[in-house]
Amino acid sequence: MVTLTAPETLTPAAAQQIAVVDSFSVDLNDSPVRDLNQALHNAIDGQVWTVANPGGKHSLAVGIDADISVTIKGHAGYYAAGMHQKGEVTITGNAGVGLAENIMSGKVHVRGDTSQSAAATGHGGLVVIDGNAGARCGISMKGVDIVVGGNIGHMSAFMAQAGRLVVCGDAGDALGDSIYEARIYVKGTVASLGADCIEKPMEAEHLEELEGLLTAAGRTDNPADFKRYGSARNLYHFSVHNSASY
Repeated sequence: MVTLTAPETLTPAAAQQIAVVDSFSVDLNDSPVRDLNQALHNAIDGQVWTVANPGGKHSLAVGIDADISVTIKGHAGYYAAGMHQKGEVTITGNAGVGLAENIMSGKVHVRGDTSQSAAATGHGGLVVIDGNAGARCGISMKGVDIVVGGNIGHMSAFMAQAGRLVVCGDAGDALGDSIYEARIYVKGTVASLGADCIEKPMEAEHLEELEGLLTAAGRTDNPADFKRYGSARNLYHFSVHNSASY
């Protein structure tokens, strides 16, 4: 069974006040991940959860389906905040492979770096990574918005179908390979573009859209410093003449 405690720094009076708004703390040195996730699945809207000593454990805070706030104080392992549907998850350290995989809505915020395949197949919501993201960031994204404060690795936005990927640093090789209708904004350099991915003009609507995404991520970058990339729409339907490009 998960162990719930009030934060140690609070006075008894303050702890009592916080208890009124449903604030809980879970120490993973005392409770298994399975119990933590079950407790979060049983949570109700408005609750505030803090997870201490995550120790890089895998599958933390997955499948949340309530409008709650969860703060993981430290590093998370593989597939943190996967299948996220509501509320907000903040990871104060780094996150491993598959962060926010298949996110549907809500927000996931990592203050450090992430490994491969962040927000893979995400259908909606917002994923903010203050640091760098590894290879295949946003692979097969289907509507999620991703804002990366640093650089991203190779093959990011591979087969991206919808959504927006914002990169405030540099992008690795084969950016947007076989992309469909997702939009990519990059402030720094792009090592190379993937098949059917091209640079596109930045119109007023794109500057406005980008400003909104940056603001939502808590950033102050100038949208005018970014370039936009998207699909050339040559590979939507198979053609023998394009067989070498697939």
